[in-house]
Amino acid sequence: MKKLLPALLLPFLLAACKQKEYNADLLIKNAQVYTVDNQFTTATGFVVKAGKILAVGASEDLEKQYNAREVVDAGNHAVYPGFIDAHTHFLRYGLSLQQVNLVATKSWNEVVDSVLSFSKLNPDGWLIGRGWDQNKWAVKQFPNKGKLDSLFPARPVILTRIDGHAAIANQAALNIAAIKPGQTIAGGEIETVNGKLTGILVDNAVGLVSHHIPPPTEQQGTNAVMAAQGNCFAVGLTTVDDCGEDYDVISQLRQLQNKGALKMRIYLMLSDKPDNYTYLFKHGAIKTPRLNIRAFKVYADGALGSRGACLLQDYSDQKKWKGFLLSSQAHFADVAQKIYDHGFQMCTHAIGDSANRVMLNIYAKMLKGKNDRRWRIEHAQVIAPSDFKMFGDNSIVPSVQPTHATSDMNWAIKRLGANRLKGAYAYKQLLGQSGWIPLGTDFPVENINPMYTFYAAVERKDLQGLPAGRFQMENALSRREALMGMTIWAAKANFEEKEKGSIEAGKYADFVILDKDIMKINGAEIPKVKVLKTYVNGEKVYEQK
Repeated sequence: MKKLLPALLLPFLLAACKQKEYNADLLIKNAQVYTVDNQFTTATGFVVKAGKILAVGASEDLEKQYNAREVVDAGNHAVYPGFIDAHTHFLRYGLSLQQVNLVATKSWNEVVDSVLSFSKLNPDGWLIGRGWDQNKWAVKQFPNKGKLDSLFPARPVILTRIDGHAAIANQAALNIAAIKPGQTIAGGEIETVNGKLTGILVDNAVGLVSHHIPPPTEQQGTNAVMAAQGNCFAVGLTTVDDCGEDYDVISQLRQLQNKGALKMRIYLMLSDKPDNYTYLFKHGAIKTPRLNIRAFKVYADGALGSRGACLLQDYSDQKKWKGFLLSSQAHFADVAQKIYDHGFQMCTHAIGDSANRVMLNIYAKMLKGKNDRRWRIEHAQVIAPSDFKMFGDNSIVPSVQPTHATSDMNWAIKRLGANRLKGAYAYKQLLGQSGWIPLGTDFPVENINPMYTFYAAVERKDLQGLPAGRFQMENALSRREALMGMTIWAAKANFEEKEKGSIEAGKYADFVILDKDIMKINGAEIPKVKVLKTYVNGEKVYEQK
């Protein structure tokens, strides 16, 4: 009998050992999984191994097939692919967290008070702030630098408007830049009233001052990146398109990612500068699992809020003024040729209908019809009726930001007039050109929260629930379209649709668990939805406390 016992126990011992063998790293079960695959199917679970999705299906079936090191019961919460913001200024946002935050200011006096309070806690160096918007003040006019001069006669101050296309500088900052009354600059404006500088700088003029700001130290840069990453993970972002950086940031980003500190996936566009072209043409496209560099960001014009957007006809609220292009058409054509010849992606900021027409024509001349170059127009904000077809005819990608529509709607009609407004923020019409459209925020111009993007896209209301009748509802997106715009279509805009943007076997395990199902809840509840957990590469990078 003693000899028989080991033999009888052997099968049970083998089974026990087998149970300890793991064939997966993570199992998500009891979830409402929106895979965002080609059929837009749903599932109740999926399995992750080595940072990638291994299998997707029914929880009970997956539990039988896989023995995962970690099992997460989603508690019937909704799970989505990690959100991708197709247009951000990620590094600039991180740096802005170290500056004066002027986003919520309701008057010029409040702006000045905020700067004064900040200066007492930060007594040295330049005073830098961003986020003011005169369109939200009772007096909707550009301010004057007088108060800044009196409070900070020797300390340079520059405060950037919310859109990043205008700023106000005090006299100390203007002196450093040697700016004089009546001075002009191509593609910009140095405001002079009655022979005196007001401090207002628009578009290219901003650079005259900002060029003199000392660059952030390596530690400040690292702190900015890490702070930005933490905030993005907390709202469910797993990939950001950083639009317009210089090549010298690449080494810092790679170092942080190699150390495992920077876990965010970044699609980086280099700015329209000679050194950036030289660098990328020499090194070729850079692709790692978390860093993708194959695009250039070009600026055609400014912003509508600061009247720098280039329009075909006069601004409705400023006669004899159409805005301006930031560079000559010859420059844009030359840049397009260089980018095309070297096989890179061109992504151009274009707000006004004139700027859009110029760039669409240049793109069309280079692309010559249907193609897979995926050249993008960033914002595509105001389009003349006859120009929409150029997007579809030449496979040009409109990369848009739905919250711009709901942020601008109260004053955009004053800039454009009722008829011209019909071709503005026309996301459904743009979607109809090629059947897909990537969505983003343009943060820090807008809030980083992708729930606000989703809400603005489908409800066409601001966070106060206005207007009651919704803004140009004919250009709202369906919830399915909006979700695809924040996931698989955003990935496609980056040539990354085969590796991310949906929960499918073989793709990166980037996903987010929300406390409510945005595909089913009442529209008014969407902005209140919270992230429970965010995963990148199968690793939990955020959990709600």
